Amino acid sequence: MAHLGNCILATQPKDTSEGLQLNFQQNINDTMTVLPKLSTGLDVNVRFTGVSDFEYTPECIVFDLLNIPLYHGWLVDPQSPEQVQAVGKLSYNQLVEKIITCKHASDSRLVSEGLVAEQFLEATASQLTFHGLCELTARAREGELGVFFRNNHFSTMIKHKGHLYLLVTDQGFLQEEGVVWESLHSVDGDSCFCDTEFHLSHPLGKDGASTAPPDPRLQQRQVDQAERRRQRPDLDCTLL
Repeated sequence: MAHLGNCILATQPKDTSEGLQLNFQQNINDTMTVLPKLSTGLDVNVRFTGVSDFEYTPECIVFDLLNIPLYHGWLVDPQSPEQVQAVGKLSYNQLVEKIITCKHASDSRLVSEGLVAEQFLEATASQLTFHGLCELTARAREGELGVFFRNNHFSTMIKHKGHLYLLVTDQGFLQEEGVVWESLHSVDGDSCFCDTEFHLSHPLGKDGASTAPPDPRLQQRQVDQAERRRQRPDLDCTLL
């Protein structure tokens, strides 16, 4: 925490204009209030319009000051006009409020919109859509380290040779030296584990099959991890 605080203080702009300095000081004050929460979790509220779209809160200032991109992949498919209309530019919390309001509305159009919005949340409970994954892959820069938010968790993400990977931090993999990165290329949780050089933990033969016998512990952890992603999220986007 002290190191992060020092890094943030070191971002002071060289421009000495009074307005910029006051703005920076306000950001610093807000950040120092948020900083202690990093050990337990930050509140972030996604918008479904873009992979970098979040409701701007003091928590987001930490990422801005440290110049760390914050991403998510929970996007509405533009080819689904009904969902686009129902979700609009609302944040997650606003959409949940809209659904509750629409359920008690007398206007059938509003009731229908609420149902479409609710169906969208249910169908995308893993908080990652195919459109979102495509946008995420296109938006992230090669070699860029960022933070990926999904299912109330923040993960370190990197783009390597056009593919996205998440840093494996699950306690269950602590003794697996060959497991460092997990690929992010599928919405349904189908992924593979790689070592520090982004090579598959078990190299593949010419026929595409693994040259090493499957580790049942590794397989079970993959299943457990995929299952956690499919679970319905809580009614707020908070890292617990």
